[in-house]
Amino acid sequence: MTGATGTTGTTIRVVIADDQMMVREGFSVLLNAMPDIEVVGEAVNGREAVRKVRELAPDVVLMDIRMPELNGIEATREIVAAADSTTKVLVLTTFDLDEYVYQALRAGASGFLLKDASARQLADGVRVVASGEALLAPSVTRRLITEFSRLADRPRLGASAQAQAQYGELTERETEVLVLIAQGLSNAEIAARLVVAESTIKTHVSRVLVKLGLRDRTQAAVFAYEARLVTPA
Repeated sequence: MTGATGTTGTTIRVVIADDQMMVREGFSVLLNAMPDIEVVGEAVNGREAVRKVRELAPDVVLMDIRMPELNGIEATREIVAAADSTTKVLVLTTFDLDEYVYQALRAGASGFLLKDASARQLADGVRVVASGEALLAPSVTRRLITEFSRLADRPRLGASAQAQAQYGELTERETEVLVLIAQGLSNAEIAARLVVAESTIKTHVSRVLVKLGLRDRTQAAVFAYEARLVTPA
């Protein structure tokens, strides 16, 4: 698979999965206009999205949620669960689909974008997710993540014995970093908050992901909400 960031001179390979042709074509035009991004495939439903990922091994999938045959949530789960997959899923949504987006994040999506995002926001979102970061920084995302935790199934959000045992393995500083990740802070912002080097925060984040068996920062944020280390404002 090719590399994932435009800053390294490699091209970010993208598959767009949406059942609306105008959405696929519009996003394809916008992304292909970027020198570091290439749309390598399109899918009209979740089943085709899973197949395209297997065939093309893209760096990022832009995934709609409501699609025929297999919805975006189940498609995301299948893509992330594949043992050899390093493809990141960036969910496309609208404000009236909050509860579905939360389910997609739980399924392993690395973040989400609103469908009315600007060309710059779309490209930046692809770059952020491709680089291994979570698309959680904007203030609107913080509000939506909080709303997801309200809308999700309450029993599953409880601090279960398993979750307690998992985050009980974290050090006090690692727990602090996990909470700040869930609040939407970047590594640089966490470093400034804790008055340490950004490289130190990167090390803490890596250890948190390994100890909790999580794929990326987005799953870490979801875990923090579900374990009630962070509660809805």
